[in-house]
Amino acid sequence: MSKTMTGAKMVVQALIDQGVDVVFGYPGGAVLPIYDELFQQEKIKHVLVRHEQGAVHAAEGYARATGKPGVALVTSGPGATNAVTGLTDALMDSIPIIVLTGQVPTFMIGSDAFQEADTVGITRPCTKHNWLVKDTEKLSATLHEAFHIALSGRPGPVLIDIPKDVQFATGTYTEARQVETHYNPQVKGDLAMITELAKAMETAKRPVFYTGGGVINSGPAASQLLRELVAATGFPITSTLMGLGAYPASGDNWLGMLGMHGLYEANMAMHDCDLMINIGARFDDRITGRIDAFSPRSKKAHIDIDASSINKVVHADFPILGDVAHVLEDLLNVWKARGRKTNAEGLSKWWDQIKEWRAVDCLKFEQKGKVIKPQYALQRLEALTQKHDRYICTEVGQHQMWAAQYLGFEDPNRWMTSGGLGTMGYGFPASIGVQMAHPDALVINVAGEASWLMNMQELGTAMQYRLPVKQFILNNERLGMVRQWQELLHGERYSSSWSESLPDFVKLAEAFGAKGILCSDPDTLDDAIMEMLTHKGPVLFDCLVEKHENCFPMIPSGKPHNEMLLGDASTKDAIQAGGAVLV
Repeated sequence: MSKTMTGAKMVVQALIDQGVDVVFGYPGGAVLPIYDELFQQEKIKHVLVRHEQGAVHAAEGYARATGKPGVALVTSGPGATNAVTGLTDALMDSIPIIVLTGQVPTFMIGSDAFQEADTVGITRPCTKHNWLVKDTEKLSATLHEAFHIALSGRPGPVLIDIPKDVQFATGTYTEARQVETHYNPQVKGDLAMITELAKAMETAKRPVFYTGGGVINSGPAASQLLRELVAATGFPITSTLMGLGAYPASGDNWLGMLGMHGLYEANMAMHDCDLMINIGARFDDRITGRIDAFSPRSKKAHIDIDASSINKVVHADFPILGDVAHVLEDLLNVWKARGRKTNAEGLSKWWDQIKEWRAVDCLKFEQKGKVIKPQYALQRLEALTQKHDRYICTEVGQHQMWAAQYLGFEDPNRWMTSGGLGTMGYGFPASIGVQMAHPDALVINVAGEASWLMNMQELGTAMQYRLPVKQFILNNERLGMVRQWQELLHGERYSSSWSESLPDFVKLAEAFGAKGILCSDPDTLDDAIMEMLTHKGPVLFDCLVEKHENCFPMIPSGKPHNEMLLGDASTKDAIQAGGAVLV
């Protein structure tokens, strides 16, 4: 039976039919018909953010914490352009979100009308797909197709631009089951190539699993299959920043994160392995370092849902196009059917070598004196929260890397961070999205003071919706990562890497009605963290830390994985001399 309704009602009905329970948005003239329909229903909760960038990041946080698509609704012109950073962030990190934008009426498009912008043109490079819908009859089908495209294959952001007259006009609503789609990505991997990989696994002396966010995007089954494969083979496993939690940090085979600020044992294993099995990662430059020196003696397998990612950066000897969960299931079955064989002698020697690398203890630090080391702050945060139902977001910078190094993740979808785009201001609104998805969970955003200030206005959102998000700021009064690079690479010329005017964060929190906590003494840190955890509302925790602490290990730009800086006294002299500390 066909249903006739306005375009605005189609939008709301399609969201309901797609199972959407929350929309993050900010109203304006070009979306008022949709807001009017939202007002007249009770199935979808609308969260009024304070900035459209915050809406999209909140939708990202919701999506990453649930595996469901996040939805943002913004107006035309500046509303749409303010969403661009979040869209690009989601595209880089493969996050499924649907962004609905208002547009001036169709007859005014191209006339430079008030709050008009070429939204489709502007967002074409930063969305998986986008539409300008000029016909109300096509609106509902487009909405349903948008959800399918955002979630299928390599997930990503989509955008639908809806002129105001299309929202007012009447048309026939098409249900999702009636929509025919031509986008059906390949999910099953080539069995012959999977068999060749299984054969390589049987003889490899120094294998390593290199996993990424694609494992988490594939769903819970992928993470479970990955764990089964690691347990069955006994191979070591490492991960990108985006893949943390797919394999438990407490697992015996876990090497820790790899890459520019990855662990010594993970990077050394990547450099010296003879079989690298890339599962759902894209050979990002922060992982590979110098391409011609990246894992120089290994055969490389690459399992990915995105055909454009395979052989894009690094040649794959075993290219396997398909969904991670489907491919891992087949790989496990083939390997088991062939007798569950591994090179026991080679693997034993490989683990002996890895144990030697682990003994370096690359994350060791010394907490002494009355100034809090940022590593110590996160070590204590980990100890006091690890038994909670915990979700961690971050901003971008040194604190982000320290969080990845010192916080352990046992499950997928518990770690929300901006990986590819490196978006300062991401973490706070993302934590709001996570808290909306999991209202009873402990949600903590690990931040730097500079990043947090970029979207500080969302404290109003947290207060309005009584979201008990905890903002754990490592305050070094510096743009920490910028300062570190200036120290190591630019002759200690600290050009614009600090602010001479920072707010009193406790008073700032209180101005919004939230709780503020200041801690500058390592002896009182545990008590202050517990005060944060037991407070029932939003908390802004200002943790004053060592101002000039550097984040190590570090692979200098243009260096291979076996040339890492571990933070010893010779580091600065070595790098300023144009070299690196070979360890």
